[in-house]
Amino acid sequence: MENIFKGLGIALITPFKDDYSIDYEALERLVTYQLDNGADFLCILATTGEAPCLAPREKDQITQTILQVNKGRVPILKYCGGNNTMAVIDEMQNTNWKSVDGILSICPYYNKPSQEGLYQHFKLISKNSPLPLVLYNVPGRTGVNMKAATTVRIAKECPNIVAIKEASGNLEQMDEIIKNKPANFDVISGDDSLAFSMIASGAQGVISVIGNALPKEFSRMVRLELNGEYVAARKIHHRFTELYNLLFVDGNPAGVKALLNDMGMIQNVLRLPLVPTTINTKERMAEILKQLQRYE
Repeated sequence: MENIFKGLGIALITPFKDDYSIDYEALERLVTYQLDNGADFLCILATTGEAPCLAPREKDQITQTILQVNKGRVPILKYCGGNNTMAVIDEMQNTNWKSVDGILSICPYYNKPSQEGLYQHFKLISKNSPLPLVLYNVPGRTGVNMKAATTVRIAKECPNIVAIKEASGNLEQMDEIIKNKPANFDVISGDDSLAFSMIASGAQGVISVIGNALPKEFSRMVRLELNGEYVAARKIHHRFTELYNLLFVDGNPAGVKALLNDMGMIQNVLRLPLVPTTINTKERMAEILKQLQRYE
């Protein structure tokens, strides 16, 4: 299989109303905004989408809302993962995947499996997956890092695993994967701040948080770099430097929801145990947003 998840992917947020119910009108506006401003694919119901705080029926309705707005314009990558291998397989087999193009699946968390355990987990999932798979390595959240050798082993033995969202923060590890991976397997940056460096090393794009708010400028950076125009792309990358840190200082997606709230697109509401970013952080991001919008 060939990876179709390239360029700017948006790790889509889930907008809530003040009573913590899902704001489907805001969701429709947000998806339209992404489609009209450079998103190459959408990554839905994962970390930034606050999936752990959503009920199954809510996930189904969110999915259908996104699909109805998208109408096949860009590929959809939907999250399905966990730390119980058989439960993940059961969810895969009992989910309606119509009009979804791929599955993002995280390294098992909390259990802290060995490298062999990670390999066996993804190997069995790949045998039962109805769609192409993208691995998700994010040790800061899972408590375990999937090493480059394990990723390459999985990529070589499981042809329906087409990419990895690599969010270890370790550029040496990412480079090792890119150097040794099979031709039909891609690396996608899982960190906005490292997207420029990773694409320069051979990654094929980014699954972005900041893209929720500023897709036009961020997609421009990604496309310039993928086209080999590094100087122009670097200038855009440097415009975001301070914002990269502020977005995550109070947790994700608190930062990007604050930005979207300042843009008038959503209410600044998260579901517990997550809470909005601090007033000081929000005010500083609002100042940077005004500067960045001049380039939009």
